[in-house]
Amino acid sequence: MSIDSRQVAAGLLDAVPFARTLGIEFVEVAPEAEGGVRVVARLPDIAAHHNHLGGPHAGAMFTLGESASGAVVLVAFGHVLDRAVPLPVTASVHFRKIAMGPVLATARLGGVPAEVLAELDAGQRPEFPVEVEVHTEDGTLTSSLTVIWTLRPNR
Repeated sequence: MSIDSRQVAAGLLDAVPFARTLGIEFVEVAPEAEGGVRVVARLPDIAAHHNHLGGPHAGAMFTLGESASGAVVLVAFGHVLDRAVPLPVTASVHFRKIAMGPVLATARLGGVPAEVLAELDAGQRPEFPVEVEVHTEDGTLTSSLTVIWTLRPNR
């Protein structure tokens, strides 16, 4: 599978202006085993997005992680957008350590795309997780997210 990360980034940033407002950058989009996808997105260190401690605000970090998870969904299931709409269902975030400076979110599909598509083909509304880890640029884990996505069939 050949993935054009610039095309994925441009598509997501066009579809989600808030990610563009925060300055989120997509630095890597890569295939993984069994049709999976890995996306790495970066939130630059911008003073206007800081919290009371001088690091990225929790809302900005959540948006980074959710945006990375959305890019995973678009890459894995973009070819079925004519018959289903991807939507986040739930999200949980665990803040583990104070982040300072730019942060990177690495998102991975938590299921097998073929199984998700089989549910969609059977007329169901599949739900599947996308796991995200957020690190500082030196590799320190600062937070993790699980975003449960669905593919809502078009009516």
